[in-house]
Amino acid sequence: MPRDLQLLLDAQFGLATQAQLTALGFPRTRVRNRLDAGRWQRVLHGVYCVTTGSLDRSMTLMAALIYGGGPALLSHRTAAEEWGIVSIDPSSPVHVTVPYRLSAKSQPATFIRSGPSGFPVPAVGDVLHPGVMVHRSRAHDHIGLGGAMPKTNLADTAIDLAVAEPTAHAAYLSLIASVTNRGIRLADVRRRMAERTPRRYRKALEAAVRLLAEGVQSMLEYRFAVEVEQAHGLPAARRQGPVVVDGRTLWEDCDYTEHGVPLIVRLDGRRSHAMREVAFRDRRRDNAAELADRPRLVFGYEEVVSAPCGVAQDVERVLRREGWIRRGENPCRACESFWSDRGPERLTGGGAA
Repeated sequence: MPRDLQLLLDAQFGLATQAQLTALGFPRTRVRNRLDAGRWQRVLHGVYCVTTGSLDRSMTLMAALIYGGGPALLSHRTAAEEWGIVSIDPSSPVHVTVPYRLSAKSQPATFIRSGPSGFPVPAVGDVLHPGVMVHRSRAHDHIGLGGAMPKTNLADTAIDLAVAEPTAHAAYLSLIASVTNRGIRLADVRRRMAERTPRRYRKALEAAVRLLAEGVQSMLEYRFAVEVEQAHGLPAARRQGPVVVDGRTLWEDCDYTEHGVPLIVRLDGRRSHAMREVAFRDRRRDNAAELADRPRLVFGYEEVVSAPCGVAQDVERVLRREGWIRRGENPCRACESFWSDRGPERLTGGGAA
C-alpha cells in the first residue's frame, strides 16, 4: 500500500472518502473491485473502510466527520455524548454541524453487506453505521474546538441540545440539566446565547438561565424551586448562600433569612458526591445552625420528586411558625388530591397548621 495512503488511513481509523482515494491514485473502478470482492466496505455515501466487520465508536464518528467534509464538527447529541452530558446511544445517528454554505445531506443508517451481492441484512446486530444527521450553522467558525475529533464547545453543545428538544419545557429542563450535571459555567452559556441567539425556545432558555443564576446547581434544587416553592406559593429562598464554619466557607442550599425567617433547607443529593466529604460538610453546617438556634429541614431526591406537596407543607409549617405570613391561597391544585386522605394533616386556605 502506498505510504501516503497508509498515513491517511492511520489518521482516519482505516476510513477514506472517494475524493481522497482518487487523489492518491485509487480511481472509482479500483475501489469498486475491492468492494465487490468483499475486502472493503461502503460505510456512508462516498466513505469507505479498508476493513470488514463492525465499526468501533471512533470509526463511527470519524466516518461521519469525513463525510461532512473538512470543517465538520460533532454536535448536538453526539457532542453531548462526547462531553459526558448524556450517555452514549450507539443506535442514534451521528450529529455533525457544517458551515451554512456546504451542501452535505443527512444519511440513513447503513448495514453490513452479506457478501459480494451487496444486499443489506436488516438485522439490528448488522447495522454498520447509524447514519448522519447534518446541521448547518452560520456561526460555525465560532462554535468549535479542534482535535482529532473536532466538536462544538461545551456551552454551545448544551444550547444546541436544548434547542433540539420537541417542546419549550423540555428545552428548559435540558439546559438546566446540562449546566448543573456537567458543571458548565453559566457565564459561558449567557455569553453564547447573547452572541448566537437561539432560533427556538428563546424565552424558555432565558428563563432557565435566570433560575440557574439564582443559585440552582442541580436538578434536585431545580425540582425544589419549581415544584415545591413556586408551585405552592412559597417564598424563594436564597440559594447557595455562604456560611463560614471554623474559618471554612460552606454553602447552604436554601436560606429563608431574607424573608424574616431563619429557616435552612438542605437538599441531600449525596448520591453524586463523595460520602466522607458530604458527611463532614453536613456535620459542620448542622453544628453551626444549632449553635445559631436556626431551624433546618433536610429532604432527599425521592421526597422532592414523589411528594412535593408534602415537602411544601413541612416547609410552610416552619416558615409560619417562625413568623412568615402567606398572602393569598396555595395555588397548587395537586394538593387537593394529595391530602384528600390526610384530613387533619392538611393545611387549608393559608390558615394555621
